[in-house]
Amino acid sequence: MQGFRTIIEPFRIKSVEPLRLTTKEEREERLRAAGYNLFALHSEDVMVDLLTDSGTGAMSAAQWAALQRGDESYAGSPSFYRFEAAVKELFELKHVIPTHQGRAAEKILFGVAAGPGKIVPNNTHFDTTRANVEATGAKAVDLVIAEGKQPSARHPFKGNMDLARLERVLSDEGRERVPLVMVTVTNNSGGGQPVSLENLRGVREICDRHDVPLFLDACRFAENAWFIHEREPAEAGRPVKDIVREMGRLVDGMTMSAKKDGLANIGGWLALDDDAWAERARNVLILTEGFPTYGGLAGRDLDAIAQGLTEVVRHDYLRYRIRSTQYLGEAIAKLGVPIVEPVGGHAVYLDARAMLPHVPPLAYPGQAIATALYLEGGVRGCEIGTVMFGLAPDGSESPAAMDLVRLAIPRRTYTQSHIDFVVEVVERVAAGASELRGLRIVEQPAALRHFSAKFEPLS
Repeated sequence: MQGFRTIIEPFRIKSVEPLRLTTKEEREERLRAAGYNLFALHSEDVMVDLLTDSGTGAMSAAQWAALQRGDESYAGSPSFYRFEAAVKELFELKHVIPTHQGRAAEKILFGVAAGPGKIVPNNTHFDTTRANVEATGAKAVDLVIAEGKQPSARHPFKGNMDLARLERVLSDEGRERVPLVMVTVTNNSGGGQPVSLENLRGVREICDRHDVPLFLDACRFAENAWFIHEREPAEAGRPVKDIVREMGRLVDGMTMSAKKDGLANIGGWLALDDDAWAERARNVLILTEGFPTYGGLAGRDLDAIAQGLTEVVRHDYLRYRIRSTQYLGEAIAKLGVPIVEPVGGHAVYLDARAMLPHVPPLAYPGQAIATALYLEGGVRGCEIGTVMFGLAPDGSESPAAMDLVRLAIPRRTYTQSHIDFVVEVVERVAAGASELRGLRIVEQPAALRHFSAKFEPLS
């Protein structure tokens, strides 16, 4: 409700799941066994899980009802057509191709469109997006505005694409080398920061001039639209659904993880207008995911997504979602702990490099803070920094632009007391930050190393 200090959740709890409260000694043992990689922990050993907001939210009663309506026919299920209609209600794109999650849509898209010698510009690629671009032999190029790389810089749309740099890339490389331009909304790697409608229109204009398709990485499209509604003066008072529809009209295609703003536990899609690309994409889909009317998903999941898409654009939900994330960020900032400002939509990002100035980037200050949060209070976050982005395809390593720890808030899952507890844990870790050491990697894969690398503390 507007005008009140208290954030009231626009829902009530109908079912609960018990949490196992662990001791610090237990957590120390679990952390050591996991090779100091929080992805390797058993979830039952985590008290407040802020590792990701992907697929970890609670579904509504209407979504659970939709699961019962799901039809599991192999081909032509009515669940698919309800899903397709829900996507097209928001994004008027010709072809809607379901996938089991967003990274599958990325793999199919870049397998069709990219390849050796190609360049894919983005405001900032996230981890799987970058990996799927590079897996084809193409180069992923980040073109976010300068403020987007400065954690303390206050800018209402720090996810914006640098239009001048995009113009230079397209002028220098041309349509032959740039198969498409992508814009990530909101910009996850940059702190969950939004992209303005004005900026998206500017990207569209440049793409038109160079005859290059424009795609959205649209995982958090509704949260981005809410920021446009709140922060872009020309769009004030405009319904979020209307803003989303304009975002859709500005692009030629999109990849989507329905595990975020689809409010579902699994699923995603690739949507696009190009007939030739769509035909090739469906051929890959059949080989790897499933028939085009289920794409690796059960019919019940398609129905849950269809319902989620009607709920995610509601103003009451989005007001609560964004304000509750701000509540965590404001409470942490009041402690004097450096964070990415302004607070983004789905997570609060601690500035680990500023918290641990004595730990060099190649000793992974973000991983050090993330492991300390788990050890102190069982809170699991995620390093977004040199561990995630520091390893190049040729095996060389360099510091990322920022070293952050993301505290991603699952949708409709935790109460205010959980969030207040997280604030206390951050306060304790920050108080002992000068005593924290960095880590070194003792085992890692060649790509996406943050998921399975093993660490040990530096002595």
